[in-house]
Amino acid sequence: MSFSPPRLILASSSVYRKAMLQRLGLPFEAISPGIDESAMPGEAPEALSQRLSLAKAQHVAALHPGSVVIGSDQVATHDGQPIGKPGTHERAFAQLRELSGKTVAFHSALAVTNGTRSAVADVITHCVFRELSDQEIEHYLTVEKPFDTAGSAKAEGLGISLMQSMHSDDPTAIIGLPLIELSRMLRGFDLNPTLLAQPL
Repeated sequence: MSFSPPRLILASSSVYRKAMLQRLGLPFEAISPGIDESAMPGEAPEALSQRLSLAKAQHVAALHPGSVVIGSDQVATHDGQPIGKPGTHERAFAQLRELSGKTVAFHSALAVTNGTRSAVADVITHCVFRELSDQEIEHYLTVEKPFDTAGSAKAEGLGISLMQSMHSDDPTAIIGLPLIELSRMLRGFDLNPTLLAQPL
């Protein structure tokens, strides 16, 4: 009797997370969870990211019974305070000037659920920004336009050149979907990427 793996869904509309999951070679579909992502009063940023990752996964799982659903959320913090997405060139410039020479913790929360059982994890990446000149900041923002990225630096692109160092147990976490941790979690839901991956 052959084993048929459960349907896999990524509860996200992020093109970055979709591209990351494709690296595992598992058939999946991406569905936007469409949930309220507002923080609760007094909620710590890392607690928010874990709550949202689970809420995204559970919301989509409720609509698609029998599926294994992945939810993810990322927040950036400096000295425990959240760092949001700048939205504009001006705010991104101010954000990078403020973060110059400082360390930012990126919390990449991850949740996997089958509707009855769930697992949640938080993979942290510490990014140390170089001392950045105004000229470097201005040119970087003009080239990459990272206005939809917390911390105003896309580590998967030119933003890596703004870093002095990065420290994490999972080098893919900074992009928003920690694949080492995700692979471990999926194995607990009868989805072993190493055995089930399709040719890319």
